[in-house]
Amino acid sequence: MSPAKREEFFARLAAAMPDPKSELEHATPYELLVAVVLSAQATDKSVNLATRKLFPVANTPEKIAALGVEGLESYIRTIGLYHGKARNVIALSKILLDEHGGQVPRTREALEALPGVGRKTANVVLNVAFEESTIAVDTHVFRVANRTGLAPGKDPLEVETKLLKVTPKKYLRNAHHYLILHGRYTCVAKKPLCGKCPVYAQCEFSEKKRFAAEATAPAKKTLPKGRDV
Repeated sequence: MSPAKREEFFARLAAAMPDPKSELEHATPYELLVAVVLSAQATDKSVNLATRKLFPVANTPEKIAALGVEGLESYIRTIGLYHGKARNVIALSKILLDEHGGQVPRTREALEALPGVGRKTANVVLNVAFEESTIAVDTHVFRVANRTGLAPGKDPLEVETKLLKVTPKKYLRNAHHYLILHGRYTCVAKKPLCGKCPVYAQCEFSEKKRFAAEATAPAKKTLPKGRDV
Protein backbone atom coordinates (compact mmCIF):
# COMPACT_ATOMS: atom_id res chain seq x y z
CA MET A 1 0.00 0.00 0.00
CA SER A 2 1.40 3.38 -0.99
CA PRO A 3 1.92 6.21 1.55
CA ALA A 4 -0.90 8.18 -0.09
CA LYS A 5 -3.26 5.23 0.25
CA ARG A 6 -2.28 4.77 3.90
CA GLU A 7 -2.92 8.43 4.60
CA GLU A 8 -6.40 8.20 3.09
CA PHE A 9 -6.99 4.84 4.77
CA PHE A 10 -6.49 6.32 8.23
CA ALA A 11 -8.26 9.58 7.35
CA ARG A 12 -11.37 7.60 6.45
CA LEU A 13 -11.22 5.43 9.57
CA ALA A 14 -10.77 8.56 11.69
CA ALA A 15 -13.81 10.15 10.06
CA ALA A 16 -15.85 7.00 10.71
CA MET A 17 -14.64 6.79 14.33
CA PRO A 18 -13.99 10.34 15.54
CA ASP A 19 -13.70 9.38 19.21
CA PRO A 20 -12.55 5.74 19.43
CA LYS A 21 -12.24 4.18 22.87
CA SER A 22 -11.48 0.83 24.42
CA GLU A 23 -14.60 -1.28 24.86
CA LEU A 24 -13.24 -2.69 28.11
CA GLU A 25 -14.96 -0.82 30.94
CA HIS A 26 -12.53 0.76 33.39
CA ALA A 27 -12.01 3.89 35.46
CA THR A 28 -8.33 3.60 36.43
CA PRO A 29 -5.10 2.21 34.93
CA TYR A 30 -5.29 -0.69 37.38
CA GLU A 31 -8.85 -1.60 36.36
CA LEU A 32 -7.74 -1.47 32.73
CA LEU A 33 -4.76 -3.71 33.44
CA VAL A 34 -6.95 -6.29 35.16
CA ALA A 35 -9.56 -6.14 32.39
CA VAL A 36 -6.97 -6.62 29.64
CA VAL A 37 -5.40 -9.59 31.44
CA LEU A 38 -8.87 -11.12 31.78
CA SER A 39 -9.66 -10.49 28.11
CA ALA A 40 -7.05 -12.89 26.73
CA GLN A 41 -8.93 -15.39 24.53
CA ALA A 42 -12.21 -13.91 25.75
CA THR A 43 -14.59 -11.24 24.50
CA ASP A 44 -14.70 -7.72 25.91
CA LYS A 45 -18.41 -8.29 26.55
CA SER A 46 -17.76 -11.28 28.81
CA VAL A 47 -15.06 -9.39 30.70
CA ASN A 48 -17.30 -6.36 31.21
CA LEU A 49 -20.09 -8.56 32.59
CA ALA A 50 -17.65 -9.94 35.18
CA THR A 51 -15.91 -6.69 36.12
CA ARG A 52 -19.25 -4.91 36.61
CA LYS A 53 -19.66 -7.19 39.62
CA LEU A 54 -16.00 -7.31 40.62
CA PHE A 55 -14.90 -3.67 40.51
CA PRO A 56 -17.60 -2.27 42.85
CA VAL A 57 -16.28 -4.73 45.45
CA ALA A 58 -12.56 -4.77 44.65
CA ASN A 59 -10.84 -2.43 42.21
CA THR A 60 -7.41 -1.79 43.75
CA PRO A 61 -4.37 -4.04 44.17
CA GLU A 62 -4.98 -4.17 47.93
CA LYS A 63 -8.61 -5.21 47.64
CA ILE A 64 -8.12 -7.75 44.87
CA ALA A 65 -5.09 -9.30 46.58
CA ALA A 66 -7.20 -9.63 49.71
CA LEU A 67 -9.78 -11.67 47.77
CA GLY A 68 -7.25 -14.39 47.10
CA VAL A 69 -7.38 -16.67 44.08
CA GLU A 70 -10.58 -18.48 45.07
CA GLY A 71 -12.32 -15.26 45.99
CA LEU A 72 -11.43 -13.69 42.65
CA GLU A 73 -12.48 -16.83 40.78
CA SER A 74 -16.00 -16.47 42.14
CA TYR A 75 -16.33 -13.21 40.17
CA ILE A 76 -14.64 -14.26 36.93
CA ARG A 77 -15.59 -17.91 36.48
CA THR A 78 -17.75 -16.99 33.45
CA ILE A 79 -14.58 -15.93 31.59
CA GLY A 80 -12.53 -18.52 29.74
CA LEU A 81 -9.31 -19.74 31.42
CA TYR A 82 -10.39 -18.11 34.65
CA HIS A 83 -8.23 -20.32 36.90
CA GLY A 84 -4.96 -19.13 35.40
CA LYS A 85 -6.18 -15.58 35.03
CA ALA A 86 -7.15 -15.40 38.70
CA ARG A 87 -3.68 -16.58 39.72
CA ASN A 88 -2.04 -14.00 37.47
CA VAL A 89 -4.20 -11.10 38.66
CA ILE A 90 -3.57 -11.93 42.32
CA ALA A 91 0.17 -12.30 41.66
CA LEU A 92 0.48 -9.07 39.68
CA SER A 93 -1.51 -7.20 42.32
CA LYS A 94 0.96 -8.31 44.99
CA ILE A 95 3.91 -7.27 42.82
CA LEU A 96 2.35 -3.84 42.28
CA LEU A 97 2.04 -3.46 46.06
CA ASP A 98 5.53 -4.75 46.83
CA GLU A 99 7.49 -3.14 44.01
CA HIS A 100 5.51 -0.23 42.58
CA GLY A 101 3.71 1.38 45.49
CA GLY A 102 0.40 -0.02 44.31
CA GLN A 103 0.63 1.87 41.01
CA VAL A 104 0.60 0.52 37.47
CA PRO A 105 4.09 1.07 36.01
CA ARG A 106 4.45 3.22 32.91
CA THR A 107 7.24 1.33 31.17
CA ARG A 108 6.98 -1.66 28.87
CA GLU A 109 9.70 -3.55 30.72
CA ALA A 110 7.98 -3.25 34.10
CA LEU A 111 4.58 -4.12 32.65
CA GLU A 112 5.84 -7.19 30.81
CA ALA A 113 7.49 -8.39 34.03
CA LEU A 114 4.01 -8.79 35.57
CA PRO A 115 2.33 -12.24 35.48
CA GLY A 116 -0.11 -12.57 32.60
CA VAL A 117 1.14 -9.43 30.86
CA GLY A 118 2.70 -9.85 27.42
CA ARG A 119 3.57 -7.33 24.76
CA LYS A 120 0.00 -6.90 23.53
CA THR A 121 -1.37 -6.24 27.03
CA ALA A 122 1.47 -3.84 27.79
CA ASN A 123 0.76 -1.95 24.56
CA VAL A 124 -2.93 -1.61 25.44
CA VAL A 125 -2.16 -0.24 28.90
CA LEU A 126 0.49 2.16 27.58
CA ASN A 127 -1.83 3.40 24.84
CA VAL A 128 -5.15 3.61 26.66
CA ALA A 129 -4.10 4.47 30.21
CA PHE A 130 -1.00 6.55 29.50
CA GLU A 131 -1.66 7.84 25.96
CA GLU A 132 1.52 6.40 24.49
CA SER A 133 1.66 5.93 20.71
CA THR A 134 1.74 2.14 20.85
CA ILE A 135 -0.18 -0.34 18.71
CA ALA A 136 -1.41 -3.58 20.24
CA VAL A 137 -1.71 -6.27 17.60
CA ASP A 138 -4.53 -8.65 18.44
CA THR A 139 -6.29 -10.98 16.01
CA HIS A 140 -8.36 -8.11 14.57
CA VAL A 141 -5.41 -5.80 13.94
CA PHE A 142 -3.36 -8.68 12.51
CA ARG A 143 -6.17 -9.59 10.11
CA VAL A 144 -6.83 -6.01 8.96
CA ALA A 145 -3.14 -5.22 8.48
CA ASN A 146 -2.61 -8.32 6.34
CA ARG A 147 -5.90 -8.48 4.45
CA THR A 148 -5.90 -4.84 3.38
CA GLY A 149 -2.19 -4.67 2.56
CA LEU A 150 -1.72 -1.91 5.13
CA ALA A 151 1.16 -3.60 6.97
CA PRO A 152 1.43 -7.30 6.12
CA GLY A 153 3.51 -9.51 8.36
CA LYS A 154 3.91 -13.12 9.36
CA ASP A 155 3.49 -12.54 13.10
CA PRO A 156 2.12 -9.86 15.47
CA LEU A 157 5.52 -8.32 16.19
CA GLU A 158 6.31 -7.87 12.50
CA VAL A 159 2.90 -6.28 11.92
CA GLU A 160 3.35 -4.00 14.93
CA THR A 161 6.79 -2.91 13.75
CA LYS A 162 5.48 -2.13 10.27
CA LEU A 163 2.43 -0.27 11.55
CA LEU A 164 4.58 1.93 13.78
CA LYS A 165 6.73 2.72 10.77
CA VAL A 166 4.05 3.41 8.14
CA THR A 167 1.16 4.92 10.14
CA PRO A 168 0.98 8.70 9.59
CA LYS A 169 2.06 10.41 12.81
CA LYS A 170 -1.20 12.29 13.37
CA TYR A 171 -3.12 9.00 13.43
CA LEU A 172 -0.66 6.98 15.50
CA ARG A 173 -2.22 7.71 18.89
CA ASN A 174 -5.58 6.21 17.88
CA ALA A 175 -4.43 3.73 15.22
CA HIS A 176 -4.76 0.87 17.73
CA HIS A 177 -8.47 1.58 18.19
CA TYR A 178 -9.21 2.35 14.55
CA LEU A 179 -7.87 -1.02 13.46
CA ILE A 180 -9.34 -3.10 16.29
CA LEU A 181 -12.81 -1.64 15.90
CA HIS A 182 -12.66 -1.87 12.12
CA GLY A 183 -11.68 -5.52 12.39
CA ARG A 184 -14.27 -6.27 15.04
CA TYR A 185 -17.27 -4.77 13.25
CA THR A 186 -16.49 -4.39 9.53
CA CYS A 187 -13.44 -6.32 8.38
CA VAL A 188 -14.62 -9.44 10.20
CA ALA A 189 -12.96 -12.82 9.78
CA LYS A 190 -15.35 -14.96 7.71
CA LYS A 191 -17.51 -12.55 5.75
CA PRO A 192 -16.06 -9.03 5.74
CA LEU A 193 -18.64 -6.31 5.16
CA CYS A 194 -16.86 -4.92 2.12
CA GLY A 195 -20.04 -3.31 0.83
CA LYS A 196 -20.15 -1.05 3.89
CA CYS A 197 -16.42 -0.52 4.32
CA PRO A 198 -15.19 3.10 4.66
CA VAL A 199 -11.77 2.13 3.27
CA TYR A 200 -13.01 -0.02 0.38
CA ALA A 201 -11.23 2.11 -2.24
CA GLN A 202 -7.88 1.96 -0.44
CA CYS A 203 -8.07 -1.71 0.56
CA GLU A 204 -5.99 -4.17 -1.49
CA PHE A 205 -7.94 -7.29 -0.50
CA SER A 206 -8.19 -9.41 -3.65
CA GLU A 207 -11.72 -10.64 -2.91
CA LYS A 208 -13.32 -7.38 -1.81
CA LYS A 209 -15.46 -7.10 -4.96
CA ARG A 210 -16.93 -10.55 -4.38
CA PHE A 211 -17.85 -9.83 -0.77
CA ALA A 212 -19.28 -6.44 -1.70
CA ALA A 213 -21.39 -8.06 -4.42
CA GLU A 214 -22.63 -10.76 -2.07
CA ALA A 215 -23.73 -8.12 0.43
CA THR A 216 -25.86 -6.31 -2.17
CA ALA A 217 -27.23 -9.39 -3.98
CA PRO A 218 -30.98 -9.95 -3.55
CA ALA A 219 -31.89 -12.73 -1.15
CA LYS A 220 -32.93 -16.00 -2.77
CA LYS A 221 -36.58 -16.85 -2.45
CA THR A 222 -37.37 -20.11 -0.71
CA LEU A 223 -40.43 -22.08 -1.69
CA PRO A 224 -42.72 -23.88 0.77
CA LYS A 225 -41.92 -27.57 1.24
CA GLY A 226 -43.47 -29.80 -1.40
CA ARG A 227 -44.08 -26.96 -3.89
CA ASP A 228 -42.62 -26.97 -7.42
CA VAL A 229 -41.29 -23.89 -9.13
